[in-house]
Amino acid sequence: MIKVWGRHDGSNVIKAMWCIGELGIEYDRIDWGGKYGGNDDPEYRAKNPNGRLPTIEEEDGWCVWESGAVIRYLSAKHDMGGLYPSDPRDRADADRWMDWSSLNMAGFNVVYLDYFFRLSAEERDISTVEAAVKKATPWYDILDKHLADRDYVCGDKLTIGDIPAGALTHRWMTWTPAGMRPSHPNVEAWYARLCERPAYREHVLDKTNKTTF
Repeated sequence: MIKVWGRHDGSNVIKAMWCIGELGIEYDRIDWGGKYGGNDDPEYRAKNPNGRLPTIEEEDGWCVWESGAVIRYLSAKHDMGGLYPSDPRDRADADRWMDWSSLNMAGFNVVYLDYFFRLSAEERDISTVEAAVKKATPWYDILDKHLADRDYVCGDKLTIGDIPAGALTHRWMTWTPAGMRPSHPNVEAWYARLCERPAYREHVLDKTNKTTF
């Protein structure tokens, strides 16, 4: 059984846990980081020198960190040819969409976390949210166009290419204030398909103390 170091609502922990859920891997998740602390614990730093989350620990003590590496490792080990495509071109397609969404779409999430959870009412400035929505919209335009003729990011089945964007899109759909989020019908249909998946419902939906604003 693997150990997962990270609190259940951590942005990057959610991605790893959704992957674990899809793969049906037995795990022991340890609440770590955030209100639980521990990021600077020397024993934890020996596992992950960055002190960030998540960290996955195998039974023999071997660890992997960085959510993208975690997803690739577990998927290659447990579902080569499925969640992790075996064809080099198909795998590159999934890899590039993983990287694309992680690099380009995560910005609004940071702003939302600050605005809705970390800042006091006096410190909040809705213009920061408006700017984040405006900055994220062109990336969702690209994703919407890409999803016009496919059920999932890389075709007719879920792959690692869906995971970072899919985890972020739940927050985009439910945290963006009413009237701010532009329509992206293909993204919305894809999100609805994700919401039908048991692992997505368990590990992505409702993993914060609020889901709508």
